[in-house]
Formats: sequence, C-alpha cells, structure tokens
Amino acid sequence: MAGLLQFEAPSALGYFASLVADDASLPLLEAAVSIGQDEYPDLDIQSVLAEIDTLAERLRRRIPADAVPLQRLRWLNRFFFHELGFAGNVNDYYDPANSYLHRVLATRRGIPITLAVLYTELATQVGLKARGVSFPGHFLVKLKMPQGEVVIDPFTGQSLSREELDELLAPYKRSRGLTGEFDAPLGLFLQSAPARDVVARMLRNLKEIHRSAEDWPRALAVLERLVLLLPQAWEERRDRGLAYAELGMNGAAAGDLADYLEHAVEAQDRPAISARLAELRRQGSPRLH
Repeated sequence: MAGLLQFEAPSALGYFASLVADDASLPLLEAAVSIGQDEYPDLDIQSVLAEIDTLAERLRRRIPADAVPLQRLRWLNRFFFHELGFAGNVNDYYDPANSYLHRVLATRRGIPITLAVLYTELATQVGLKARGVSFPGHFLVKLKMPQGEVVIDPFTGQSLSREELDELLAPYKRSRGLTGEFDAPLGLFLQSAPARDVVARMLRNLKEIHRSAEDWPRALAVLERLVLLLPQAWEERRDRGLAYAELGMNGAAAGDLADYLEHAVEAQDRPAISARLAELRRQGSPRLH
C-alpha cells in the first residue's frame, strides 16, 4: 500500500552499534549476549534475556524479603554454582562457545568473564551490589557488603582472601616491574570495570582465539565490533586492517593501516605497518576474473 513506511530490522552490527553508542546507557548484558550473533545469526537475544530473568525470578522467590546481604549472597552462590552448576570450562577453555552467553547458559560452562556477567546480573536482580573486575589475567566479581567487599572467582565459585588475591597478582606485578618501591596497591587492580571495558575484553578474548587459529573471517567479524566499540583504539583498526589483508581486501586493509599510522604516532610497530601498507598499495585491489 502506498504511503506506508518501510522499516528494516537493523543488521547485527547496526544493532550492536546502537547498544554501545553511549556509555551512560550501555546495557552490558544485552551487548554481551549480542556478540553471539556473529556465529549464530538467528539468535533471539530477547529470549536469552528473558531466560536470565526467569532464573533471577526463581532465585528471588526463595530469598526471604528480610534477608540481609550476606544471606542473599549465600543463596546466590548455592543457586548459581551448586544448583545450576555453573563452572569454568576447564576441559576446553579456548572454545569460542565459552564467550557466547547463550551457549554458557545452555552448557553451564564458560570462562571467568562470561560467568561473571551472568553472576553479576543475578546478583543485581536479588538486591546485591555486584560489579565485574578486570583483574589481570582473570576476570573477577566484587560485591559491596555492609562488612566490606567480597571478591568472588566466578570460575570456581570461591571467595578470595586478600592474601589469595595478592598471590594471583604476583606474576603480573613481577612481569611489569611493580615490585619493591614501584609496588602498586591491590586496590588499584580491584576497580569496577565499566560496561564498555567488559564487552571489549570479551571481544578481545574471541579475537585472540580466531587469530591464533588464523580464522580470518571470524576474526574480522569480531574486529568490526571492536572498532565500533572503541573507535579511538587504533590498534584495533590496525588489527582489522591486517585481517582485511589476509582476506585479500586490500583497499579496506590499506585504509585501516593508513588510519593507524596517522593516529598511532609513537607506536613501535610503525616501520612494519608502513612496509605492509606500501606492499598493499603496490598490490592494489585484486582483479576479478
């Protein structure tokens, strides 16, 4: 019928772009679930969110209305780690499915960051103040309690003491020279992670998995999201350019590498990237036969 407006559903990338456009309104859970659309194009994100809400409602019904935060935390841990059986995927840690929240929901196995996103959502829905923590090498969850902060390892379900956290951090500090007079306080590493940083860490995990496997189409899909999420992170633009080059998309590759060289003026890899860009320009776009 003439005069009717036509509305097209946004592409998966367009949908993601709308979710991450603004820090203040970035819905962490929805953005995290949407990452799965690259591998599962027909993924119904709203049904995944509804499934998580249903789990939270099951838990809420069990917790007495007058339960104090420590009691709520015990109920949550029993429900999440014991009854539902969420745990780290120790048998296949680098399986990409560990980064897709709908798969983690189905298998009850994941990596620290995906388990943390689910755990934090359930904690929040039962009235606890929980945030993810981008701890070096191992994503954690911290909960603000009347008695002080509790730090949970979502991979094992264990509550970590200050001594255990210091022990976890020691290799990282040694590798960065943060010892002796240059020592950094533990609290510095226990800051709440903003939603954008959490999504970026999830995507970077996937990027490394696909890059290690030299799976360039999948790596490129992840990098498209990273460039949208972090438009000023020029190393992601560089990596996308290198993925384009691997796929023979020389024009797009040259554009990204040129952008990187223009903005990352002090990068140590400038000579190597300049040489790669010159090579791509010599090759030009591949001819169609």
